[in-house]
Amino acid sequence: MRAAFAGAVSAGAMWIVILCAAPLLANAQSESTTALDRYLSGLESWRAEFSQTVSDSRGRMRPPQRGRLLVQRPGKFRYEVGPPEQVMVAAGRNVWFLDRDLDQVTVRPAGSAEAATPAMLLSGTVPLRSRFVVTPAGRREGLEWVRVAPKRADGEFKEMRFGFSGAELKRLEIDDKMGQRARWLLDVSVRNARIDAAEFRFTPPSGTDVIGTPVE
Repeated sequence: MRAAFAGAVSAGAMWIVILCAAPLLANAQSESTTALDRYLSGLESWRAEFSQTVSDSRGRMRPPQRGRLLVQRPGKFRYEVGPPEQVMVAAGRNVWFLDRDLDQVTVRPAGSAEAATPAMLLSGTVPLRSRFVVTPAGRREGLEWVRVAPKRADGEFKEMRFGFSGAELKRLEIDDKMGQRARWLLDVSVRNARIDAAEFRFTPPSGTDVIGTPVE
């Protein structure tokens, strides 16, 4: 959904959540270890299916959506959610975001503050400890939570929270600067799954407006 995850690539949206092993883990060694650090250790790929709900600043809920997330470290991911269909793909220097409802594609440089998402954290596109404050957030609803907040104020989201049951990632919550909150409930989560490289290719569909210039 645009306001939650994919929205990070367009102005005013929240994500736009989502992990380069060596730099991230090297930074983590100097910080207190959290459940998120432990989850990232040895992570090479990740495949997940989830249900997503979004509430606005007044607590009003939008219709639920279904989605999937594919991650290949370092730096590759594909996020899909709908209806309406929205797709975010990163596999190089660019992050592409397709919004079928607007018939529009947005492209941003990978690793930019505007494009920081949970998927990028999981894929290693964004260095974790150098860009974010990572702290344990206690237990809630039977899960161990980790809070991730940006060190700079120029990103599109306020904070993300990762909920773990033992060693498994089960929930994600994302708050944006406009008071919207997205929640993911992970139904399927496969660690170090085999993923076809073709999943990370993206070509703007014919007839869509493209905003931004790809980095060559």
